[in-house]
Amino acid sequence: MYIKSNAVMVVITCSIRHDKIEIAKREFAAVIKTVMAKEPACQGIRVHEDAGTPGNLLIIEYWASKEYFQGPHMKTPHMVEFLKIAESFLDGAAQFDFWNEVRF
Repeated sequence: MYIKSNAVMVVITCSIRHDKIEIAKREFAAVIKTVMAKEPACQGIRVHEDAGTPGNLLIIEYWASKEYFQGPHMKTPHMVEFLKIAESFLDGAAQFDFWNEVRF
């Protein structure tokens, strides 16, 4: 995966209800496939699961800018639909953090 040096890294952490993990994984897979196909400002997405606590996810995304992620991306029909569906499987609110690469 090639990441442009001026990309913003979005770090998302969330917990999935234990009885909804498989549904959540299917929904994440579907929305990620759509985002990667339709949104060229997205430069990559990786999803990691806590080795000791299934359902605790760490999602790392690379975007052209924080403004694009928070604005146009979050307003796309596929994200609006996903966020509604996610309410049924998230155990609490997701945490979003934004990171810029530091070059020395």
